[in-house]
Amino acid sequence: MACRPVNKHGIRLRKRYGKDRDSLFTFMTERDVPSTNTGSERAIRPSTAFRKVTGGFRSDWGADFYAAVRSVLNTGRRQGMSAFQSIQSAIAGECLIQPG
Repeated sequence: MACRPVNKHGIRLRKRYGKDRDSLFTFMTERDVPSTNTGSERAIRPSTAFRKVTGGFRSDWGADFYAAVRSVLNTGRRQGMSAFQSIQSAIAGECLIQPG
């Protein structure tokens, strides 16, 4: 942070890191915090592949529906549930996130 950038991109980056400075290295002091966002990237990979293969969605409701289904399936998988169990729970109005 001692470096003072002169171009607009460097200034913007320094400002962003300055704002988030206290949480940049949380993973070093908190063992349960992962050092990468690999889990998040893995969660969106099926949606990205689907979008690339199909060329996107023809309607907003189709995109919204797909996002909702993927959310239910991904949340259920993280809780150790099958796709069928996840959908059943969502239809029944049950909470998919178990208290940790």
